[in-house]
Amino acid sequence: MNLNTVSLKSHVPSLPYLRSPVSGLLLNPPVSSPNRSLWFSIFIGSNAGAFVSLSKHNHRRDSCCFCSSSSRNGYNGAVVKDIDIATLGNLCVDIVLGVPQLPPAAPEDRKSYMEQLSSCPPDKKFWEAGGNCNTAIAAARLGLHCAAIGHVGDEIYGQFLLDVLNTEGISMIGMNEDGDKGGSEASYETLLCWVLVDPMQRHGFCSPADFMKEPAFSWMTGLSGDVKMAIKQSKILFCNGYGFDDLSPALIMAAIDYAVEAGTSIFFDPGPRGKSLSRGSPEERLALDKFLQQSDVLLLTADEAESLTGMDDPVIGGQTLLRQGARTKWVVVKMGSKGSIIITRSTIACAPAFKVNIVDTVGCGDSFVAAIAFGFIHKFPLVSTLTIANAVGAATAMGSGAGRNVATLDEVLKIMRAADINEDEKFWASLLRGKLDSVEINLLSKMPINGSSGGSTLVSLHKVVPELLPKLEPPPRLKDAVPS
Repeated sequence: MNLNTVSLKSHVPSLPYLRSPVSGLLLNPPVSSPNRSLWFSIFIGSNAGAFVSLSKHNHRRDSCCFCSSSSRNGYNGAVVKDIDIATLGNLCVDIVLGVPQLPPAAPEDRKSYMEQLSSCPPDKKFWEAGGNCNTAIAAARLGLHCAAIGHVGDEIYGQFLLDVLNTEGISMIGMNEDGDKGGSEASYETLLCWVLVDPMQRHGFCSPADFMKEPAFSWMTGLSGDVKMAIKQSKILFCNGYGFDDLSPALIMAAIDYAVEAGTSIFFDPGPRGKSLSRGSPEERLALDKFLQQSDVLLLTADEAESLTGMDDPVIGGQTLLRQGARTKWVVVKMGSKGSIIITRSTIACAPAFKVNIVDTVGCGDSFVAAIAFGFIHKFPLVSTLTIANAVGAATAMGSGAGRNVATLDEVLKIMRAADINEDEKFWASLLRGKLDSVEINLLSKMPINGSSGGSTLVSLHKVVPELLPKLEPPPRLKDAVPS
């Protein structure tokens, strides 16, 4: 087991909660982390032993209580789900660099370009937490209790990532406790991704995983006891398509099966990898199909929905995925500056995007996921959930880069209070045309009161925001709480 990770069954480690000294990133200096009170949580479960975990907890006063019960694999009785969201895999360090031009498209030239960059380690001021760290950080800043399940190496990049997660109050659960690494030293180093920005603020991405025939951590063959415990304790297990870069399809499917058995909701965002996975190896296609069948919530862009369904209408594409899923409750479609929609079996909820000055869209989708999870856990109305998610995505777009630069709660609240959305009546009328007969349609609107238009129920933004703000704002004063 990596000595820098926290075992759920171990004694409380004496880890210093130190802020990383990194500052002055190329695109934007790191934002300050919200203050949270330290707390101890104690769990005692049949046949699971007792453990104590130390984390920087959130400010939530009204978090819903989730429990699961299972008698399989040695677990008997209810387990309190005190982790709101756990991310699976895809933990990496982004190296954010300005370049005269983006890397070449040809694979061999691209690989040579990346090796040239890697030959001289960049200054630490260019490092940033990336991958699923974006979702975990955004969720923690909303007040959710988060855990990152994955692998980081013992080198300087791994320690940097652990420091960032610690500072943000995110638990780290190592996956390599029972693994036999074998192979080269590079096979267990922390994943790196080169985020390259040209003078036009266009982005290019290069990662060693792009040139590997197998997942980076293919030596991992099973879920450790700590990983199973973390999944069982979580309300949500979030996975995305990039997780296939470091974890094998078999291991990912084992995590899906265990989450279903443990009563943990599965969120899946295929991302750009969805298209390649649908045409990938038999194992990749099988794992993708399992995600599409077993996920409670699917999150994807309109283009990604089309690539998986062949439907160029995002509503019809979402409804197709909903029908194909055995457990799917929501299909969330992100439409950039237009807004977003949630499709259920009885409802289509729609919310136009907030108007902001966009600086950088990297990390917007990841932080959007965190807000959808927030609404899902707290059982908010669908339009309210989209309102928060759009605000979080917009706040991230106003900054530069992801990682510690994703939305802060203060930025999200400021956007929501401004209550300025990009209403485009023609777009929404066209998108929803012909769909009014089968389901209820709710559309967020600038109207001062709730109303209706063309068969859709208009939900007033000026009513939604005042209802949400007290649920998002931290209480005036927090006190450390240690159970006796």
